[in-house]
Amino acid sequence: MGPDQKAAVIFNATFVRPEKFYIGGFSNVPDVKYFFVFLCFVYIVTVLGNVLLLSVIYQVKTLHTPKYMIVCNLAFTDLCESTALLPKVLDTFLFNRRYIVYEACLSYMFFVYFFASMQSWTLVIMAYDRLIAICFPFRYHSLVTKQSVSVLLLCSWVFLSSLIGYMVKLVDRLAFCRSLVIANFFCEYEATVLLACNDISLNVIMLFVVSVLLMCLPLIFIAVTYVCIAIALIRIASAQERLKAMKTCTSHLILVAIFFLPITGVTIASFLTYIPLNARMISNCFTLIVPAFFNPIVYSLKTEEVLSSIKKLYKRNK
Repeated sequence: MGPDQKAAVIFNATFVRPEKFYIGGFSNVPDVKYFFVFLCFVYIVTVLGNVLLLSVIYQVKTLHTPKYMIVCNLAFTDLCESTALLPKVLDTFLFNRRYIVYEACLSYMFFVYFFASMQSWTLVIMAYDRLIAICFPFRYHSLVTKQSVSVLLLCSWVFLSSLIGYMVKLVDRLAFCRSLVIANFFCEYEATVLLACNDISLNVIMLFVVSVLLMCLPLIFIAVTYVCIAIALIRIASAQERLKAMKTCTSHLILVAIFFLPITGVTIASFLTYIPLNARMISNCFTLIVPAFFNPIVYSLKTEEVLSSIKKLYKRNK
């Protein structure tokens, strides 16, 4: 009996739930261990950067504002998404522990997709903050309050956890009676669903809906937001005031570019041309790890309030 048969537990003649899946990614990649050492470095920097950003915001009272509540949420989701993905990837491939229990695989899938989706919608809430600040400056403090931001963030957490939870739950209705080798570097939804031997149309529809809600709609909303901001900036008579307002959007625009450009680029490239499986996996890995790596760096270096706060804390501790 082969590994695929051993890994399955058959409940009846029509339904097969595997005991384990086998993560089959990064096969026959020369010197792949150097890539995993690089991922280890990325994870350490990501954790240190986001923990530093969270601790600075926590310690500096002037940063206890609605805007930095959103920044805190982004740093926390970055930290969680990296922790959900990278330690398991390193354990799987560096120590050759490629078998993963069925329930653990679904949990793995849920947390990676959930925190990635929270990153996306946190950027949308940031765009809303910039929209109100520039287009309705006199109403900013009445519209963007700690209470309103808390409600937006809480709604995002509840809605996205329910959506991703339902999407992952749909995997549980599938029968896996063929190969149990997931052709990816983690329990990726599409790669897992394609292993099923019964109807996957509902899963495909759900994946499309989730892709639209988590990638397309946020990008459209952010684009419309910046069109409105551009129109408002044109109406500002003073060039100095216009430049000052534009500077407040720089960090957010960089974060949006870091998050959406890699995903959009990989998606378009996969439609236009054939990308080898290993190259596609490495590209997808970068789309997941790059935003969490760069977000704290961008906010620490490009935001004057955070940078000056770090300097003050350093001088105080010194």
